[in-house]
Amino acid sequence: MTNAPTIILVEDDPPLRTLTSRALQENGFVVRPAATGAEMWVALESGPVDLIILDIMLPGTSGIDLCRMLREQSQVPIIFISARGSETDRVVGLELGADDYLTKPFSTRELIARIRAVLRREGGKAEGKPRSLGLLRFDGWTINLPRRELLSPTGAVVELTGAEFDLLVSLCDHSGRVIARERLIELSRTRLGDSSDRSVDVLVSRLRRKLTVGSKPPIVTVRGVGYMFNAPVTRE
Repeated sequence: MTNAPTIILVEDDPPLRTLTSRALQENGFVVRPAATGAEMWVALESGPVDLIILDIMLPGTSGIDLCRMLREQSQVPIIFISARGSETDRVVGLELGADDYLTKPFSTRELIARIRAVLRREGGKAEGKPRSLGLLRFDGWTINLPRRELLSPTGAVVELTGAEFDLLVSLCDHSGRVIARERLIELSRTRLGDSSDRSVDVLVSRLRRKLTVGSKPPIVTVRGVGYMFNAPVTRE
């Protein structure tokens, strides 16, 4: 299974770490378990990683701080797991750059579904399906679909999480049309909550900050409905 996605599981509870590792392995994933942040960094040095499952409440360096450090040097997909499941906790996790947030206790079935959804966004590694080729251009910006990259008008690479990239592509695909929050969740496969959740608002806010270079970002809020991408998009 040389093509099996590799996951680092950072969980300090030994029984839960063992059970979750076993479930992931039984579903075709390669697992590198870690009990602390220090062990996570060692696991990262062992080779390429497709996704990190990161517990928030860890001894020593917390999952929140680890996520901040990871995002300074990598866009590896991150799924937070935590016993704290309030909307505020989820929003904080997403604002830090996590791709998903799962509240404990969770079922193996839901965890596997969340992992596969995130991996699909990262290029179809879980299903072995390549993403479609092409470029999207708007206002001097370029979206490279094969490489899942966003290039600014100056040619600089703008770092996006998997959820941010999928949301941006979904907005571009429907340029000039208003899209409701629940439809955006469906289109971008973010699996970050229902239409009352603030997850989409958080992602849009992050995208706006990254798309602000000398002018207003093209994502327009339509109050009470959703969002619209207000810029012509060309495909190549």
